[in-house]
Amino acid sequence: MNYNTYTEKSFNIPTLAGISTQTIDEHLKLYAGYVKHTNLILQKIKDLTTTPEETTANAYTIGELRRRLGFEFDGMRNHELYFEQFEGGLKKTEGTSLGKKMAEQWGSIDAWITEFKQIAMTRGIGWAWLYHDETTGNLINAWVGEQHDGHLVGLTPLFGLDMWEHSYMLDVPPSEKKKYIDSFFANINWEVVAARYNK
Repeated sequence: MNYNTYTEKSFNIPTLAGISTQTIDEHLKLYAGYVKHTNLILQKIKDLTTTPEETTANAYTIGELRRRLGFEFDGMRNHELYFEQFEGGLKKTEGTSLGKKMAEQWGSIDAWITEFKQIAMTRGIGWAWLYHDETTGNLINAWVGEQHDGHLVGLTPLFGLDMWEHSYMLDVPPSEKKKYIDSFFANINWEVVAARYNK
Protein backbone atom coordinates (compact mmCIF):
# COMPACT_ATOMS: atom_id res chain seq x y z
CA MET A 1 0.00 0.00 0.00
CA ASN A 2 1.48 3.34 -1.06
CA TYR A 3 0.19 6.86 -0.49
CA ASN A 4 1.30 10.06 -2.17
CA THR A 5 2.59 12.60 0.34
CA TYR A 6 0.45 15.64 1.07
CA THR A 7 2.25 18.95 0.74
CA GLU A 8 1.68 22.06 2.82
CA LYS A 9 0.21 24.85 0.69
CA SER A 10 1.16 28.50 0.84
CA PHE A 11 -1.41 31.31 0.74
CA ASN A 12 -1.19 34.92 -0.40
CA ILE A 13 -3.14 36.50 2.45
CA PRO A 14 -3.25 40.31 2.59
CA THR A 15 -3.41 42.33 5.80
CA LEU A 16 -6.88 41.64 7.20
CA ALA A 17 -9.29 43.94 8.99
CA GLY A 18 -9.89 42.72 12.54
CA ILE A 19 -7.79 39.55 12.21
CA SER A 20 -4.15 40.14 13.10
CA THR A 21 -1.12 38.95 11.19
CA GLN A 22 -0.03 37.18 14.38
CA THR A 23 -3.28 35.22 14.44
CA ILE A 24 -2.89 34.19 10.80
CA ASP A 25 0.77 33.22 11.33
CA GLU A 26 -0.07 31.04 14.34
CA HIS A 27 -3.07 29.58 12.55
CA LEU A 28 -0.92 28.62 9.57
CA LYS A 29 1.41 26.74 11.93
CA LEU A 30 -1.57 24.68 13.11
CA TYR A 31 -2.51 23.98 9.51
CA ALA A 32 1.04 22.77 8.86
CA GLY A 33 0.59 20.37 11.78
CA TYR A 34 -2.50 18.84 10.16
CA VAL A 35 -0.56 18.21 6.94
CA LYS A 36 2.34 16.69 8.87
CA HIS A 37 0.13 14.41 10.95
CA THR A 38 -1.94 13.28 7.96
CA ASN A 39 1.28 12.07 6.34
CA LEU A 40 2.54 10.51 9.58
CA ILE A 41 -0.68 8.56 10.12
CA LEU A 42 -0.75 7.24 6.56
CA GLN A 43 2.90 6.20 6.83
CA LYS A 44 2.28 4.48 10.17
CA ILE A 45 -0.69 2.58 8.74
CA LYS A 46 1.51 1.46 5.85
CA ASP A 47 4.25 0.35 8.28
CA LEU A 48 1.77 -1.71 10.33
CA THR A 49 0.17 -3.47 7.36
CA THR A 50 3.12 -4.91 5.46
CA THR A 51 1.82 -8.49 5.86
CA PRO A 52 -1.61 -9.98 6.63
CA GLU A 53 -0.21 -11.26 9.93
CA GLU A 54 1.01 -7.80 10.94
CA THR A 55 -2.30 -6.26 9.92
CA THR A 56 -4.18 -8.71 12.13
CA ALA A 57 -1.78 -8.28 15.06
CA ASN A 58 -2.01 -4.48 14.85
CA ALA A 59 -5.75 -4.27 14.17
CA TYR A 60 -6.58 -2.15 17.23
CA THR A 61 -3.74 0.33 16.64
CA ILE A 62 -4.61 0.59 12.94
CA GLY A 63 -8.26 1.18 13.81
CA GLU A 64 -7.37 4.05 16.14
CA LEU A 65 -5.05 5.55 13.53
CA ARG A 66 -7.83 5.42 10.95
CA ARG A 67 -10.17 7.08 13.43
CA ARG A 68 -7.62 9.86 13.96
CA LEU A 69 -7.04 10.23 10.21
CA GLY A 70 -10.47 11.82 9.72
CA PHE A 71 -9.63 14.55 12.23
CA GLU A 72 -6.18 15.33 10.81
CA PHE A 73 -7.15 15.04 7.14
CA ASP A 74 -10.26 17.21 7.46
CA GLY A 75 -8.24 19.67 9.54
CA MET A 76 -5.84 19.93 6.61
CA ARG A 77 -8.50 20.34 3.92
CA ASN A 78 -10.78 22.63 5.98
CA HIS A 79 -7.91 25.04 6.54
CA GLU A 80 -6.90 25.05 2.89
CA LEU A 81 -10.41 26.17 1.97
CA TYR A 82 -10.44 28.66 4.86
CA PHE A 83 -7.19 30.44 4.00
CA GLU A 84 -7.91 30.52 0.24
CA GLN A 85 -10.99 32.64 0.98
CA PHE A 86 -8.77 35.55 2.08
CA GLU A 87 -6.55 35.56 -1.02
CA GLY A 88 -6.99 38.62 -3.21
CA GLY A 89 -8.73 40.72 -0.55
CA LEU A 90 -12.37 41.62 -0.08
CA LYS A 91 -14.64 41.16 -3.08
CA LYS A 92 -18.42 41.19 -2.68
CA THR A 93 -20.75 38.30 -3.41
CA GLU A 94 -23.36 40.50 -5.09
CA GLY A 95 -23.40 39.85 -8.81
CA THR A 96 -21.82 36.40 -8.58
CA SER A 97 -23.76 33.28 -9.51
CA LEU A 98 -23.48 32.17 -5.88
CA GLY A 99 -24.89 35.46 -4.62
CA LYS A 100 -27.84 35.10 -6.98
CA LYS A 101 -28.49 31.56 -5.71
CA MET A 102 -28.30 32.75 -2.07
CA ALA A 103 -30.82 35.51 -2.80
CA GLU A 104 -33.09 33.05 -4.61
CA GLN A 105 -33.03 30.49 -1.79
CA TRP A 106 -33.04 32.77 1.28
CA GLY A 107 -34.80 35.81 -0.15
CA SER A 108 -31.65 37.95 0.12
CA ILE A 109 -27.93 37.60 0.67
CA ASP A 110 -28.34 39.36 4.02
CA ALA A 111 -30.84 36.70 5.14
CA TRP A 112 -28.32 33.99 4.30
CA ILE A 113 -25.59 35.88 6.20
CA THR A 114 -27.86 36.18 9.26
CA GLU A 115 -28.52 32.42 9.30
CA PHE A 116 -24.87 31.54 8.74
CA LYS A 117 -23.67 33.83 11.52
CA GLN A 118 -26.20 32.23 13.90
CA ILE A 119 -24.77 28.80 13.06
CA ALA A 120 -21.24 30.12 13.64
CA MET A 121 -22.27 31.14 17.17
CA THR A 122 -22.97 27.49 18.07
CA ARG A 123 -21.42 26.71 21.46
CA GLY A 124 -18.28 24.59 21.34
CA ILE A 125 -15.45 24.12 18.88
CA GLY A 126 -16.06 23.45 15.23
CA TRP A 127 -16.82 24.99 11.87
CA ALA A 128 -19.73 26.67 10.12
CA TRP A 129 -20.03 25.51 6.49
CA LEU A 130 -22.01 26.39 3.39
CA TYR A 131 -22.41 23.41 1.08
CA HIS A 132 -23.78 22.87 -2.41
CA ASP A 133 -25.87 19.76 -3.06
CA GLU A 134 -25.43 19.09 -6.75
CA THR A 135 -28.25 16.52 -6.83
CA THR A 136 -30.90 19.12 -5.90
CA GLY A 137 -29.10 22.42 -6.47
CA ASN A 138 -29.70 23.32 -2.82
CA LEU A 139 -27.33 25.40 -0.73
CA ILE A 140 -27.16 24.07 2.84
CA ASN A 141 -25.66 25.65 5.97
CA ALA A 142 -24.39 23.27 8.66
CA TRP A 143 -22.30 23.04 11.81
CA VAL A 144 -19.39 20.58 11.89
CA GLY A 145 -17.96 19.58 15.26
CA GLU A 146 -14.18 19.60 15.70
CA GLN A 147 -12.87 19.20 12.12
CA HIS A 148 -14.89 16.30 10.87
CA ASP A 149 -17.93 15.44 12.97
CA GLY A 150 -20.97 16.12 10.81
CA HIS A 151 -19.53 16.94 7.39
CA LEU A 152 -22.36 16.38 4.89
CA VAL A 153 -21.36 13.47 2.65
CA GLY A 154 -21.50 14.03 -1.08
CA LEU A 155 -21.96 17.79 -0.82
CA THR A 156 -19.38 20.29 -2.03
CA PRO A 157 -18.03 22.58 0.73
CA LEU A 158 -18.13 26.15 -0.59
CA PHE A 159 -17.45 28.39 2.38
CA GLY A 160 -15.98 27.56 5.78
CA LEU A 161 -15.62 29.55 8.98
CA ASP A 162 -13.25 28.12 11.60
CA MET A 163 -14.76 28.62 15.06
CA TRP A 164 -12.00 27.06 17.14
CA GLU A 165 -10.67 29.61 19.63
CA HIS A 166 -7.22 29.63 18.00
CA SER A 167 -8.82 31.42 15.05
CA TYR A 168 -9.49 34.58 17.04
CA MET A 169 -8.44 34.61 20.69
CA LEU A 170 -5.23 36.58 20.11
CA ASP A 171 -7.53 39.35 18.83
CA VAL A 172 -10.72 38.98 20.85
CA PRO A 173 -11.69 36.85 23.87
CA PRO A 174 -14.05 33.90 23.37
CA SER A 175 -16.87 35.89 24.97
CA GLU A 176 -16.59 38.33 22.04
CA LYS A 177 -16.29 35.84 19.19
CA LYS A 178 -19.09 37.62 17.33
CA LYS A 179 -16.54 40.36 16.55
CA TYR A 180 -14.33 37.75 14.91
CA ILE A 181 -17.25 36.49 12.82
CA ASP A 182 -17.95 40.03 11.62
CA SER A 183 -14.26 40.58 10.86
CA PHE A 184 -14.11 37.32 8.94
CA PHE A 185 -16.97 38.39 6.70
CA ALA A 186 -15.28 41.75 6.11
CA ASN A 187 -12.27 40.07 4.49
CA ILE A 188 -13.69 37.38 2.18
CA ASN A 189 -12.95 37.24 -1.52
CA TRP A 190 -16.34 36.00 -2.67
CA GLU A 191 -15.04 35.41 -6.18
CA VAL A 192 -12.94 32.56 -4.74
CA VAL A 193 -16.03 31.10 -3.05
CA ALA A 194 -18.22 31.60 -6.12
CA ALA A 195 -15.62 29.78 -8.25
CA ARG A 196 -16.14 26.68 -6.08
CA TYR A 197 -19.87 26.91 -6.72
CA ASN A 198 -19.39 27.42 -10.47
CA LYS A 199 -17.40 24.17 -10.71
